[in-house]
Amino acid sequence: MEINAINQLFPAFEKELQREIQEQGEIRYYKTEEPLMRTGQYFRSTMLILNGLVKIYREDDDGNEFFMYYLQPGQACALSMVCAAEHKRSAIMAKAVKDTEIIAIPLHFMEEWMGKYKSWNHFVIGTYRARFEELLSTIDHIAFRGMDERLEFYLKKHQDTMRTNLITINHQEIANELNSSREVVSRLLKKMEQFGKVKLHRNAIEIIQL
Repeated sequence: MEINAINQLFPAFEKELQREIQEQGEIRYYKTEEPLMRTGQYFRSTMLILNGLVKIYREDDDGNEFFMYYLQPGQACALSMVCAAEHKRSAIMAKAVKDTEIIAIPLHFMEEWMGKYKSWNHFVIGTYRARFEELLSTIDHIAFRGMDERLEFYLKKHQDTMRTNLITINHQEIANELNSSREVVSRLLKKMEQFGKVKLHRNAIEIIQL
């Protein structure tokens, strides 16, 4: 990883911190759908996203997925930071939505940099806050919104994250992540199509106006 690339993704980091990340971090590559972390796993490092897209989610005993949030280039996983720092097992899953490149930071450097670099301290705290706010938003929609509003929120989040109006996903995958049934999701999507909000394609949904 070139130092210029680190500077572009993490411009707030001090030059010395950028150099340490380049020297001490380990570059790892993941193919689309390949897991980055699993429930019950211990962490010896935290990860910074360099390229690609990572989905963070929970999985129940039956293998059903509950979507939490995405990680994009320039971001880090707050939960992996917590688990690594406290030597706890992961309670979440993560997988690459598309081919992804990360840089893994060993735990002892993560702790050392908290006292050594103000920018790293601010980055870690900012990461905690951003992920917490995303989780609150998701919980609000689960607890206080109907399934139609939850579905629209879900599609809008995918549109904003992936920066595209064409979302490649099928109805069953959406149902799994929203803890609903395919029939309910299909019915609501059809209703949204009738109102001109989306256009349905085979294994894809085109966002018209949300």
